[in-house]
Amino acid sequence: MHNIEILNKLLKDELSATETYQQALDKLKEDAGVGESEDLKPIYEAHKDAVSSLQALINRLGGTPCEDSGAWGTWAKIVQGGANMLGKKAVLKALQAGEKSGAEEYEEALEDTELSSDVRSLIETKLLSAQQAHIRTLDQLLDTASE
Repeated sequence: MHNIEILNKLLKDELSATETYQQALDKLKEDAGVGESEDLKPIYEAHKDAVSSLQALINRLGGTPCEDSGAWGTWAKIVQGGANMLGKKAVLKALQAGEKSGAEEYEEALEDTELSSDVRSLIETKLLSAQQAHIRTLDQLLDTASE
């Protein structure tokens, strides 16, 4: 039960991330044409993949995966709404803040001594490393982004 609660919390974050990236991709397509959104699309796909992995593990453990992003999703909409009124750099910074928050959530989950080995393995081998790669990509995009 404990593992399912942790997985659902992480799933909410990933659902929020997919919503936020979808909004960012739509925004960047409108503003900048295709170039910028192409850099973000792999990250969006990785978050969708993380959602699938978490849902599958929750189901395998006998739980019911949550279906909405809850408060985080609302927060993402507010952040993204503010970024929509600003430039591309603000959008990238909002995404980066979300990625760093997500990485912290995964690191926090790994500190849980009651975490089962299959949950720990998914976080260590796939989810956290993907999150860290997203942060590096966004760092690079921010370095080259104009306002």
